[in-house]
Amino acid sequence: MSEVKVTINDNGPIAIKGEIELYDGEGQRIETKKATFLCRCGLSGNKPFCDGSHKGKFENKVRAK
Repeated sequence: MSEVKVTINDNGPIAIKGEIELYDGEGQRIETKKATFLCRCGLSGNKPFCDGSHKGKFENKVRAK
């Protein structure tokens, strides 16, 4: 199995590097690439993927517990 790295970026998307399988709420597979960026702000016009719409409009710091 290949390694997958998930990074939750401050004020940005969830970055996933590595091969993954992604499915929508109806169980349909969504095509991904070796680097996938998922929207966290809800502003993307290409959900579930990030399209950069968050820039200057979204602030969310990730805090470790």
